[in-house]
Amino acid sequence: MNRTLALVSALGAGLFTAAVSVQAQTAPAATPATAPAAAPAPVQPQAVPAKIALIAFEQSVFATNEGQKAVQDVQKKYEPKKTQIDGLAQEVDSLKKQLQSAPATLTDEERASRLKNIDTKEKQLNRDAEDATAAYNADLQEAYGKLAQKVNVTMRKYVADNGFTLLLDVSGGQQSASPVLWAVPQTDVTEAVINAYNVASGVAPPPPSAPSASRPRATNPRPAAPKPAATAPKQ
Repeated sequence: MNRTLALVSALGAGLFTAAVSVQAQTAPAATPATAPAAAPAPVQPQAVPAKIALIAFEQSVFATNEGQKAVQDVQKKYEPKKTQIDGLAQEVDSLKKQLQSAPATLTDEERASRLKNIDTKEKQLNRDAEDATAAYNADLQEAYGKLAQKVNVTMRKYVADNGFTLLLDVSGGQQSASPVLWAVPQTDVTEAVINAYNVASGVAPPPPSAPSASRPRATNPRPAAPKPAATAPKQ
């Protein structure tokens, strides 16, 4: 064991010595000392004519043809679950009406049994609805995150090509407030970016779908990750 350790140490020392030797042989010859190069002058900021654009970025993502299709795909995925929840809700409602219209001769035991059955089914209904809503929102957020990255590319190209110096996001929402108090409506490029992305993506508008009152809805279809920052294009 000691001989092995000594051999490894010796080999390591030999390799290190060889490396130093090679480095010494290949190192360039020392050159006479010269004066240090002058530091580059700091870049001075310049005032440029401001051309500000506004965009409701979050809304624009789902307003594109591709975004509308993504929403329809998610809704279609959850149609079977929606039908199941609707059926259970109708069953609970029917049981409640039956209990309300039950004759006065109904025994306390029978009434308690019916109430227990209603309570069990109502709790199941609430659990199913909450689970479906959470899964629905998660799928919407995932779809938003993927599409937002692509729309962000079109958005930046649009503002750069059209000479804007600043882009402000006016999406607003439950967790943030718009940074803009007032602006000329003509500076809003939301619709223009949507149209530009539709042309670039080549996705045709999806057929309209009939709204459903009981479909699980997304209360906040934003991705957990921060949305792409809206920054001024490089000059």
